Amino acid sequence: MGLGGCIILIAAGAILTFATDWEMEGVNLDLVGVILMIVGLIGTTTFSSIARRRRVVVPPSTPVVDEEGHHHRRDGYNDGYGA
Repeated sequence: MGLGGCIILIAAGAILTFATDWEMEGVNLDLVGVILMIVGLIGTTTFSSIARRRRVVVPPSTPVVDEEGHHHRRDGYNDGYGA
């Protein structure tokens, strides 16, 4: 569920809790509205903490330059065994 879904849950819960006076037998709409608002708030905090972790920018590392190169000539004179 994205941030928009969480905001919709909070809005729907607030409407059920504060803006309606409907009566349903066996269902407490005020409690359902409060539960929807709580779930929306939990979702919003979870989404924002995950989004904050994704935004962490790691600076690029400096490239490693091999000064000696990758090809070593082994002719017996430069590797310590000759002369």
